[in-house]
Amino acid sequence: MSSTTDKQEMSFGLWPSPISAQMLAQQVRFDDVQWDSDGETLVWSESRSGHTILVAQTRGDAPRALTTAPSVAGRVLYGGGDFYVGSGQVIFAGKDGRLYHRSLSAQVPHPITPAYGSVAAPVLSPNGEWVVYVFSDGSRDCLAYVDLHGQRWPQKLAEGADFYMQPAFHPGGDWLAWVEWDFPNMPWTGSRLALARLSNGESPRLFGLSYPAGGPNQPVSQPAFSPDGRWLSYITQSGNWETLVLHDLENGDEQVLLEEEGLLLSTPAWVQGLRFYGWSADSRSIFYLRNSAGFASLWQVDLQSGESRQINTSPYTWLSQISVSPRAPQAAFRASSPAHPERIVRWDGQNMNVIARSDPEMLTEADYPTVLPLSWSSPEGESVYANYYPPNNARYTCGSQRPPAIVHMHGGPSACANVSFSGERAWYTSRGFGFLEVNFRGSTGFGRAYLDAQQGRWGEVDVQDAVGAAKALIDNRLADETRLVIAGSSSGGFAVLNALIHHTELFCAGICSYPVSNLFASAFDVHKFELRYNDWLLGALPEAAGRYRQWSPVFHAARIRRPLAVFQGDQDPVVPLQYTQELVQAVRSGGAPVEFQVYAGEGHGFRKAETRADLFQRVERFLREYVLFAP
Repeated sequence: MSSTTDKQEMSFGLWPSPISAQMLAQQVRFDDVQWDSDGETLVWSESRSGHTILVAQTRGDAPRALTTAPSVAGRVLYGGGDFYVGSGQVIFAGKDGRLYHRSLSAQVPHPITPAYGSVAAPVLSPNGEWVVYVFSDGSRDCLAYVDLHGQRWPQKLAEGADFYMQPAFHPGGDWLAWVEWDFPNMPWTGSRLALARLSNGESPRLFGLSYPAGGPNQPVSQPAFSPDGRWLSYITQSGNWETLVLHDLENGDEQVLLEEEGLLLSTPAWVQGLRFYGWSADSRSIFYLRNSAGFASLWQVDLQSGESRQINTSPYTWLSQISVSPRAPQAAFRASSPAHPERIVRWDGQNMNVIARSDPEMLTEADYPTVLPLSWSSPEGESVYANYYPPNNARYTCGSQRPPAIVHMHGGPSACANVSFSGERAWYTSRGFGFLEVNFRGSTGFGRAYLDAQQGRWGEVDVQDAVGAAKALIDNRLADETRLVIAGSSSGGFAVLNALIHHTELFCAGICSYPVSNLFASAFDVHKFELRYNDWLLGALPEAAGRYRQWSPVFHAARIRRPLAVFQGDQDPVVPLQYTQELVQAVRSGGAPVEFQVYAGEGHGFRKAETRADLFQRVERFLREYVLFAP
């Protein structure tokens, strides 16, 4: 690593960067990784420019593509639950709304469901005959089943709830568990663990349905049966933190396996198929991921003693989608850190082995930023958190000057700014911008009370914390107070707009993609999953109409005085184009300059390589004109 004295002096924001817009656009995205039943084969998903394929590798062999078309994509909720592998069989959801099947030894996948609605989270019955999955037609959801070869028409298996996720078969095939919930809840505010017996007739039938856990204010997630068939495990809330519970299928007794102050295991289920733990092959222990303020670590708990041990996963700071080998004490997962682009990693019981890389990794750690956690007090005296990444470039520095900085607001709004790899972050810091990721009140990773602090106060507490974050940068002499830019997408873009409206002088510019701008529209003209989310965030209509109007940026956008860049897809089902067009018109009516770009064929989240490359190029021009070279 080069020292500061070896670096060339150049103004912040203008450093030549080895990280180009084209490089970011070409990065691979991993979504999931799973073991086959043989314990030798790993299957994972790779996305390039919005097209996702499945790749398999059997130990000692080269990786091989399992799919080419259609693009692999679960389409229920915000996606996820894309595929299943087991007993040498692969079942996946296609972007066309169909389920597909192929064996690991076959050449071509074939559809097993019609092209109707959306499908996700397939799971194969232990006898290899039936596939159970989540189905949605956009207004009604259910659990459905179809035979593995698609020779019969799909049938409903469970219905009546508003939403379903995470179906799981008992290894004996005679039980099925899943998670369900109803309006106005989200799965992380209140959901139910369902458990039912399965008949062994010509087709699956449920009987003896029970609900061992969960309720309107008690979320549950990730039901999983132990390989020996004795236990059903699940994650649930316990006060401010979470517990991992074992339900004894023999007598119905429950045992809390993991429970302690500060324990968080899950993240809000915006997508299907999230996995935070997995059973060992011998059913004597569970491997689990622990989430703490955006850092993740790998642990193993022994069922008999209840003792946990941490497994060294250095240099990685964020881990996700753990899959435990069904044959040996090994695990695979996605792993990254601020200086390590995401990888598929296999822990073999001793060492960490890289299976696949999302990036050619031609850069060194010196090209990437390090993290500096920050905290400050809210107006109510509560601690608020953020992670700051100072400018960093292996070849350039800028002496004692303070840099311009991006104050970044994550989406959700219940997500978290994890300490993982971010190409966007590195793009900024390598050019000489500081990058502050705000975990405002309402973020996950800090306990239930912190998450609930946003209930009824969306638009208020997130903006308060954006302002607090900017002042923390100034007070700690980490950034130039005249060159602070606020940025975010979706609900993060909502915070950007409200910050510019209500704090007109603090930020010198704003950047947002597909921002929420009309809360009345987001309460009615939105996909089913979030149709009642505003009830929790703001209150139900019509009682909360005043708050909806108060915090809807479109009604106050003419007050924005700072330059604004807005990016939008024309196929967005969450924030339809017309509402962003109305917002831009309102901002322009107040006289503020607006850079507005619409991308054809893009939805809520940009996937195409050409879109992402164009966006970063436009952002760079915007920053030079309105931040770096502004009078």
